Amino acid sequence: MTVRVTLISAVAGVAAREARFGDGPPDEAALRRAAEAAGGLPAASRVFSAPSARCRATCAALGVTPDGAAPYDLDPGRWRGRSLAEVGAEEPGAVARWLSDPAAAPPGGESVLDVVARVGGWLDSLVEEGGRVLAVVEPAVVRAAVVHGLGLP
Repeated sequence: MTVRVTLISAVAGVAAREARFGDGPPDEAALRRAAEAAGGLPAASRVFSAPSARCRATCAALGVTPDGAAPYDLDPGRWRGRSLAEVGAEEPGAVARWLSDPAAAPPGGESVLDVVARVGGWLDSLVEEGGRVLAVVEPAVVRAAVVHGLGLP
């Protein structure tokens, strides 16, 4: 069966602007821009949202109600809430490995390859029902979906 998936990245938030790992409150100006774009969304037979506060707020701004859960963001483990600069200063070796090796994971977190596999499994599960799918997800999930869709290693 054919499925068409439209992925919408959640609006930016303070954590993203500060290069922090994890979720944070959405940017109000970004939510207003999302609301302005709501009328341009393609029709969808199914709508999904990742569980983060920013994804849920983006759905509300877009005027869509999720039918189910989309994949969550990369799990940064013990780096959650910390900036890349902070972690790099305290754990330079771990950050260097994580940035250069997609199989490396933050302590207590998951690797990029793990995210690609998890997101790929979710995308593959959508084929059974087919139709048009709209999903509001984190940027890492969008990137993982592209890697999976292109069949990249």
